[in-house]
Amino acid sequence: MTEREILLSEKDISEPLEELEISLLENDVAFDAANEIIEQMKTQLIGQKRKIRTSSEEFVTEALRNALLNVLGEGFSLTDYIDTHEKPVKVLFTGVNGAGKTTTIAKVAHYLKKNGYSVVIGSGDTFRAGANEQMKTHAERVGVKVISHQEGADPSAVLFDAVSYAKAHNIDVVLADTAGRFHNRTNLMNQLDKIRRVINPDIVAYVDEAVAGNDAVIRSEEFNNTVGTDVVVLTKADMDTKGGAAISITYTIKKPVMFLGVGQGYDDVIPFEPQKLVDELLGDDE
Repeated sequence: MTEREILLSEKDISEPLEELEISLLENDVAFDAANEIIEQMKTQLIGQKRKIRTSSEEFVTEALRNALLNVLGEGFSLTDYIDTHEKPVKVLFTGVNGAGKTTTIAKVAHYLKKNGYSVVIGSGDTFRAGANEQMKTHAERVGVKVISHQEGADPSAVLFDAVSYAKAHNIDVVLADTAGRFHNRTNLMNQLDKIRRVINPDIVAYVDEAVAGNDAVIRSEEFNNTVGTDVVVLTKADMDTKGGAAISITYTIKKPVMFLGVGQGYDDVIPFEPQKLVDELLGDDE
């Protein structure tokens, strides 16, 4: 006997959708992103058939899962990219002051070394006092070569030398640091654009804090519009169990999250898994 089906109307789904939108906002998803996700779901759901034994809430929740996975995409595997592209693969890290770029680069270098890749770091933050020493300390601890110039040097020249070193020594990956800059400082953003043109990176990774809320969304959009972004790295993700930043940023700039920083140690960087985030958000994680 065929199970009966009913057509979903706007009345059937309005209350569950409203509750889901509130849930997204409570999980720090940006308002525009949450609203658009709900509107897309409404369009998809009205007129759909559901089996009589399936509640509207269950049907809507499954639609939300699919919508979130659609927004988040498949993530981005750096190791897969390295394996399928010409060496050295050049990764340029951008972001604002204090987002954790330098520490993130050390963590990514450690991650790549553990996975069998050779790495050189370009210390392109020539603006901040003590930045070279900080990067050298990190690089020494993870056993990676760092290329640096004196404080105040042209960062484009530093990173050009790092790429040249990698080519001469058959290094797999160049991780290029840059000075933290605010998205509303035009001269600094233009300098970043020059760096990009000089070293022609394969991947531009935007770094920000998962706990920065809507500020991170605004900044990510500005950086993407000014210098371009290929992937996102979110630091302090261990302090943002809700995952709102990942959803908001990927929705806004349509670029995948590559890594999450989840602690202070060099091992505390993990590839982003969209399915895991959605399971946790919807309470399905085991």
